[in-house]
Amino acid sequence: MLNKNSVHSLDHQKLSEFLESNLPETGELKEISKFGTGQSNPTYLLITTNGKYVLRKKPPGKLLPSAHAVDREYRIIKALESTSVPVPRTLMLCEDTEVIGTIFYLMDHVEGKIHWDPTLPDSNSNDRKEIYEQTVDVLAALHSIDVEKEGLMDFGKPGNYFERQVGRWIKQYRAAETEAYPEIESLITWLEDNMPSDDGMISIVHGDYRLYNMIFSQSGNKILAVLDWELSTIGHPYADLAYQCMNWYIPKIGITPGLYGLNLEGTGIPTEEEYIESYCNKMGIDHIPNWPFYLAFGFFRLAGIAQGVYKRSIMGNASAKNAGELGAAVPILGKIANDIIQSK
Repeated sequence: MLNKNSVHSLDHQKLSEFLESNLPETGELKEISKFGTGQSNPTYLLITTNGKYVLRKKPPGKLLPSAHAVDREYRIIKALESTSVPVPRTLMLCEDTEVIGTIFYLMDHVEGKIHWDPTLPDSNSNDRKEIYEQTVDVLAALHSIDVEKEGLMDFGKPGNYFERQVGRWIKQYRAAETEAYPEIESLITWLEDNMPSDDGMISIVHGDYRLYNMIFSQSGNKILAVLDWELSTIGHPYADLAYQCMNWYIPKIGITPGLYGLNLEGTGIPTEEEYIESYCNKMGIDHIPNWPFYLAFGFFRLAGIAQGVYKRSIMGNASAKNAGELGAAVPILGKIANDIIQSK
């Protein structure tokens, strides 16, 4: 149950009245509980007389520019409902901040399992192989969607994606900065000095395509829904691929376990090279140039996200309980990126 005195508490009566007036098919609101894992936008499970639903809202208080865009998240999920990319069914977007204090949207609750650890310790080798193959299949399906046909050309700015994104995340990082890290400063300089020329490729980009943002079927290894579309935009497909491949460079320690240093032979988990090859085969691509840049950018972006969450924890409006731990991860992510740059 949600602590009524929490900064993230919801007004049960107001929300109940809203649902009764606008979504009577959801039934009578019985219980509200907050998921403890969402680091950015507070997320709640609503239990009603007719089933379970999920509410995602902006966090309260002063926020970083362009962050926590739940309205964009709602739009992309709704657009993807008619595609082969699995997403929850959306119910509605509420932009009236008088209801629960910030804008929010509602979607169906998807029953299934989430794999928090990319080593998949509770799965056998065949299941691990199928799970990773599923993530490649869905990523390729997402990147193959005709952006113009789906009416999403205005969902982002096609072209020069990485140049714009590096600039944006430098601003986001500076806005949330609490301490100067040499690892991050050298990474920023390298990214600015090694920007690849635009190759014209565009696609829908999820923005946080990781195993823990997918709901899998309880029996079998099918992805039932991809979650957390807050950072989605129209951009370059390699950003998503690199973000997923960061798993192979992160050690299995701390709050974000990874695959670095593990012997994957016989586990069913592909190597980074095998994963990239599978993606390229599905996309009809021969090879990916400038791969170290895409990885380095992914790590800088993740450092920027972690720094933003840490800053919110200091300000008292972070969503997840472990938000304060993320500050220590920022220089570590910078170091990993610098090691990749030097080794490749």
